Amino acid sequence: MSDSSRGLEKLMVTPGEDADLDRRDPAWDGGKHFSTAKDQASAMLAQSVAELDAAQGRLWSSDRYAVLVIFQALDAAGKDGTIRHVMSGVNPQGVEVTSFKQPSAEELAHDFLWRSAKALPERGRIGIFNRSYYEEVLAVLVHPEWLERQHLGDGPFGEHFWQTRYESINAFERHLDRSGTKIVKFFLHVSREEQRRRLLARLDDPDKVWKFSADDVAERAHWDEYMGAFEQAITATSTTWAPWYVIPADDKPLMRALVAAVIVEAIGSLKLGPPEVSAQQRDANERARRELESEKPN
Repeated sequence: MSDSSRGLEKLMVTPGEDADLDRRDPAWDGGKHFSTAKDQASAMLAQSVAELDAAQGRLWSSDRYAVLVIFQALDAAGKDGTIRHVMSGVNPQGVEVTSFKQPSAEELAHDFLWRSAKALPERGRIGIFNRSYYEEVLAVLVHPEWLERQHLGDGPFGEHFWQTRYESINAFERHLDRSGTKIVKFFLHVSREEQRRRLLARLDDPDKVWKFSADDVAERAHWDEYMGAFEQAITATSTTWAPWYVIPADDKPLMRALVAAVIVEAIGSLKLGPPEVSAQQRDANERARRELESEKPN
C-alpha cells in the first residue's frame, strides 16, 4: 500500500465502527501524507484530475461498471466547488451530476429511494449525487414533522423506524454494488466557525450573495442535532461495499485534492484495462491499415 493510500485510509469510516465525528478534525492538515500548502494541494488535485480523466476513459470503454459518488454536508461545506474542481478535466459526456432538492408531489408518492433510483448512472458513466437519499435520515431526522408529507401513517417514528431506513439503504447499495455500480460516499466535515465565516463571506460578495439563504442560518440552530444525525447515519451505513469517507472541509484546496484522490483510487480498484480486441477485429484493422497506407498523400 502506498503512503497516499494509507493517508486516504485514515479518512474512511471502518465498517462496524463508530464514525466518532468529534475526533475527526475539520481542520486536519493532511498529516505526513498530504500538505495543506495551497500550491502543493493544487498540484495534488491537478495530478488526480489527470488520473481521473484516464480512469474515466477506461470506465467508459469497458462499459462494465458505473461509479456513483455521493456528497453530503452541511451548508457552505463546499460541495458545489468540490464537484466543479474535481470533475474539471473529465469528459462531460461521461459524467452526470444530480442535485436533490425538496421532493415533488410525485416523488413523495413513492418510497424514499425512488427518485434516486431513477437518477442512477449507466454503465461506463460516473454519477454524482449532490445530496441524496441520505437526506431522509439526516434532515428528516432533525425535522421529523416532514414525514407527514410522505403519507406514512401516524408512526411511531422512533428508533426502529430509522433503523429500518438504514437497513433499506444498505440493502439498496448492496444491490447496486452486486450489479456493477461502485459507490463512494463523502461527508464534507466543516467546522461551525468555518461555516459561519463562509456564510458571512457570501453576504459580503456581490457575486456570491445569491447563494446565501436565511434558512441556512436557521438550520445552524440545529447544529448539534445535525451532527448527531450524521454520526448515526454514517456509522450505520459505512459498509465494505459502500464506505463513507469523512473529508476535512475547512481547507478547500486540501479537501478537493483528497476527494479526487479517493475517487481515483476507487475506480482503480475495479482494475479496468482497455477492451479486448478479437482476432476478427484485428484482421479487419490490419486490412484497414493497409488500405490507409496505400493511399497517396495529397
